[in-house]
This record gives sequence, structure tokens and C-alpha cells, in this order.
Amino acid sequence: MSKDIELAILFADVVGSTQLYEVLGDTQARAMVGICIDIMRAATDSHGGTVIKTMGDEVMATFPTADEAIDAASEMQRAITLHPALHPALHTGGTRVAIRIGCHFGPVVLEQRDVFGATVHTANRMTSQAKAGQIITTVTMVELLTGEWRNAVRQIDVATLKGRSHEVALYEVLWQPEDATSMVPTITMSGQHSHRPRRLRIRFQGEEIVLDETRTQISIGRADENDVIVKGNLISRLHARIESTKARFVLIDQSTNGTFVHGSAGQEQFVRRDSLPITGEGLIGLGRAPERESSQTIRFVCEE
Repeated sequence: MSKDIELAILFADVVGSTQLYEVLGDTQARAMVGICIDIMRAATDSHGGTVIKTMGDEVMATFPTADEAIDAASEMQRAITLHPALHPALHTGGTRVAIRIGCHFGPVVLEQRDVFGATVHTANRMTSQAKAGQIITTVTMVELLTGEWRNAVRQIDVATLKGRSHEVALYEVLWQPEDATSMVPTITMSGQHSHRPRRLRIRFQGEEIVLDETRTQISIGRADENDVIVKGNLISRLHARIESTKARFVLIDQSTNGTFVHGSAGQEQFVRRDSLPITGEGLIGLGRAPERESSQTIRFVCEE
């Protein structure tokens, strides 16, 4: 007999398990995957969830609330990161054992101890969008989170999922306390009074935007709601943003194809779903390397 209900659906799987078997051999790799599965099960049980099934290196679980699902997901990530048997130093070739997690909340059909429905498919798609060590979820889940979890998410991209006609926003849950600050590379201060740029000038197609103490963030992408609108088929709707922090200016990429930054001294950097500091002056290209004469190239200048 089937029953309709709303639940949080979570998928977690071991990243690169095929490589683990190739590097470590069947016996050791299977043991490590088994440890991961045990950790996923234990975290699910301790936070009010139900393991629906395991499929090789993957676990599917349900939770009554969004908070309980994220509590379990963060415990899974922490436990696997800290487990001594999964430490890279113990592996041949330094192979790192990690998991990725995706989740979504919505209506499902319960039938013979299994769950079905579009919510399940969306949760599974979130997992495929995640990288090692990430928890990826949807705006539906984010809106149901409370307390600290509600403030521990960031939108990293938008994606068109299979079977959907519209784009879905992807959110990363910052499950480590230091995650919110580790988005910005660690800054080594040579002295207490180290200099920092006071303003950043962004120039695009004859327009200029200045980031300083009064304006601390701009968004860049092809959607019309961005501060800097750049059209192109390689450019995401919400491609990137630039923020002013206490220490420096930082570009945070949220895109599918990444962002290229070329400095005036010839240095080249690429970032995708991560961040890097903006210093000196140079060019920014969305989805492709910037060309000086291209109408899609963004220019920047840091001023002290």
C-alpha cells in the first residue's frame, strides 16, 4: 500500500571509488567503502533518519525535516574526514577517501519500504552536482532550514536538471565551521599595519562600478538582475560575484564554466566554484580566457 508524505531525501556516495579499487586493490578498497557506508548509516540513525537502501558505494536515506538531513550530512562528512583508517597517509599513492552528498525536500510516495517521486530524482541530481567533500541542496531545503544552518549556505550555481524545463539554483552547505572564511585564501600578514586596497574599479563596456567601504559586493552574469550583465552561451545566469572583505577583494565563482583572471604582469588564474583574491589590475573573462579587445572582457584596477 502506498502513502504520500513530504520528506527530506539524501543521497551520499563515495567519490572516485573506481580509482580506489584500482589503486588499493579489491580487499582494501572494499573495506574502506564499507567504513564509509557504516558511517553514513550511523549518522542517519543518530539524526532521526531512515536508510532506504544502499547501492554499492551509495546510501539513500529519508528524514522528517531539512535540519535533521543536514545534521546527518555534516556528521557524515566530519566522520569520514576524521576517521583514522581513511587518512590519506595510510593509502598507497595518497588516495583520498571522500564522499559527496545531495539532498532535497518534497512530496514522495512511500511504498513497500521504498520511496518514489520527483523529489527523489532531484535529490539524486544534487548529488551528481556535488564535488568531494560537498553537500549540495536546493532552495526548497534552504528555506526549511533553521538556526545556524540557514546561515551556513551559499548559492554556487544554477543548473538545468534532466527532466526539468527551467534552471534550478544550487546551494552548498558550509558544514565546517571554518568554511565561511576558507572561501578566501589565507592571508599571511607581514605586519599589523599591512596595506590593503581601498577600492576596486570594475569597467565593462564603458561603464564603471567602484567597490569600497560604501559598496562591498557586485554580481556578474548573463541574467538581467546582475550588476554587471555579460551575455554569452558560456556564461551562467549568476556567474560570479566580487566582494570586499576586511583584507582584500575576492572573486567568488558560482558558474558552470569558471572564470579566468589575467593580471597585468602576465599571471593567469582560473577559478570554478571557488574563490581567489583580486589584486593589482587586469582582465576577467567569464567561461573563457579574456581577450583585451573583446566586448565580453571585464577590466579591474585595485587602488590603495
